[in-house]
Amino acid sequence: MRKVPGAIAAVVMSAAVALKDRGYDMRQALGSLAAGGTLGILIPPGVAMLVYGSITNNSIGRLFVAGIVPGILLTLLFMACIAAANRGRTVGADAQLTFRARVRLSRFLVPPALIFAVVMGSLHFGLATPTGSASLGVILAIGFAVTVGRFDLTILHHCFRQTAAITGMIILIICGSFILNVTLNFLSIPQVLTKFVTSLGVDATAIILILIVFYLILGCFLEVLSMQVTTIPIAYPIVTAPGVDPIWFGIFIVLMSEIALITPPVGMNLYVVQSIRADRGPISDDIAGVWPYVAMMLGFTVFLWYVPEVVLWLPRNMF
Repeated sequence: MRKVPGAIAAVVMSAAVALKDRGYDMRQALGSLAAGGTLGILIPPGVAMLVYGSITNNSIGRLFVAGIVPGILLTLLFMACIAAANRGRTVGADAQLTFRARVRLSRFLVPPALIFAVVMGSLHFGLATPTGSASLGVILAIGFAVTVGRFDLTILHHCFRQTAAITGMIILIICGSFILNVTLNFLSIPQVLTKFVTSLGVDATAIILILIVFYLILGCFLEVLSMQVTTIPIAYPIVTAPGVDPIWFGIFIVLMSEIALITPPVGMNLYVVQSIRADRGPISDDIAGVWPYVAMMLGFTVFLWYVPEVVLWLPRNMF
């Protein structure tokens, strides 16, 4: 999940002061920054989906596509709740922008939108493999950096180091999960647990509700990648035995990982936001601000269980 704290750090440094100057409640502002940063692992590409797909041998491309609609809907839900909470609040004159100014500033959204369209479009139309699509995205990113004069050897060296660090982390996780998988299967632990759960006579809905509570508690104490590697090999056969779609379960795992990133005492995003706050206020502000978003994520997860087509419709039609 290295990409998420980095994204939050970049946003918090520029947004926290602006939000404070405009009179927003700091608890609400910090909570929105911490919770908004978790969306980076649901909207593709994300390390969590790579880890899940590697452990369970599911299509990474399908998982990426499956996260698009839930990611957009969850983003809109956050935005709607923030708008409702600030309805009627006046904004200072210094914060008001004309329509022309907004259109002019929106040009900065073109490069990331184009990169996203090329990567996902090449996957959708079968023009490239996931690796090839990623390569096209890199080429476009370099092209945009050269165009704006921000590309030099220092940036290239930094990108190489970051890529090597993230790739090495993913490979180590996959190797560790493979060893854990082999050990668990050798001991027949997943099979025994699956038989035990099915013998209880509980349906798939009860299993999912139990897993929500289980991951909610576990996410308070474990780092996200550790939680995934240790639980997916055991939970996956239990969930898929009664017929739960493995792609849907992958999105479920990502949502649980998002919640784990903002639940104390080991919510990584909380500490990232707190470490960059300019006013150095208490971390209790961050914690108080994220609870509405935790509730929204839990409610959204239950909604996806009863309306699974939100997750499955796009990958089913694209592939």
